[in-house]
Amino acid sequence: MAEIIAALDLPTRDEALRWLDRARGLGWAKVGSVLFTREGPPLVRELVGRGLKVFLDLKWHDIPNTVAGGVEGARALRTSMATVHALGGAEMMRAAAVAAGADLGIVAVTVLTSHTASTYAAAVGRGSVDPAEEVVRQARHAAEAGLKGIVCSPHEVERVRGLLPAGAWIVVPGIRRPGDAAGDQARVAGPAEAARAGATHLVVGRPLLQAADPGAAVREFQEASG
Repeated sequence: MAEIIAALDLPTRDEALRWLDRARGLGWAKVGSVLFTREGPPLVRELVGRGLKVFLDLKWHDIPNTVAGGVEGARALRTSMATVHALGGAEMMRAAAVAAGADLGIVAVTVLTSHTASTYAAAVGRGSVDPAEEVVRQARHAAEAGLKGIVCSPHEVERVRGLLPAGAWIVVPGIRRPGDAAGDQARVAGPAEAARAGATHLVVGRPLLQAADPGAAVREFQEASG
């Protein structure tokens, strides 16, 4: 069974907490760069105080010492998961893993779910790229660096499952039910499909945030991922 992480992609603390009050049964909440920039550590402490596991999704990509300092800060906030970019390199990822210790799971973002083959190739300055092969390459590097796992789209989960150590996390955004709008996500799949492929955590944003009954939507995703 994959765990459901609600992406709190909302602009303010009050909106996030009001939504959480309606979404009973959640175990995880993701705080990304927009909400964290506006509300900062106090919100993270409040969510942890509510008994939620917090996924701090700031996607660090910097020199090793700076990333290690960010990870230490996330660990002090008692977050459970945080992200770095795999393209930051082996030394940066190793520094993040050391700073995280046993308390915080660091996962490496591979190819963003908003990328297609052509947009990723343009971003890295190559003539052509197979996103799945690129995810496999970066997943190997993340595992060698000692990270807890990776972030990838649903399309690559089955390819990377066997490459990662036992107990590794495969965190998968781009989760959509039939009929859900894809939005700016290019590589998407349903919760059941991603869970069957080996995802351990499913990050769900707009299909939960825009639901008329968030609690019912959470239960629907949880049942589908089981």
